Amino acid sequence: VQLVESGGGLVKAGDSLTLSCAASGLSFRTYNMGWFRQAPGKEREFVASLTWRGGYTNYTDSVKGRFTISRDVAKNTMYLQMISLKPEDTAVYYCAAAPSHLPRAYNYWGQGTQVTVSS
Repeated sequence: VQLVESGGGLVKAGDSLTLSCAASGLSFRTYNMGWFRQAPGKEREFVASLTWRGGYTNYTDSVKGRFTISRDVAKNTMYLQMISLKPEDTAVYYCAAAPSHLPRAYNYWGQGTQVTVSS
């Protein structure tokens, strides 16, 4: 299994950015997918998740209304659309996969992509 994030970069506050997570070796139809982030000096935190059925999403409060998680099953790629970015969104963003029967047991992780939001 391999998860590869891309799309990070340096943006200004208020800008938008879309992250991608290309998955190989697993199917979105049997895995729940999630985005996490880790800011400097802080613990990794949950950002958003999408169930294997694709019908239920969950977001941490600080990104609700600004971030949207989605997936393209045919491309086996997951996305995180981010708008109205804030400096506090600066972090390394990771995608992760959890088996459908253990929705919070994320056992596969990507290498991360850096998002830096300047004020």
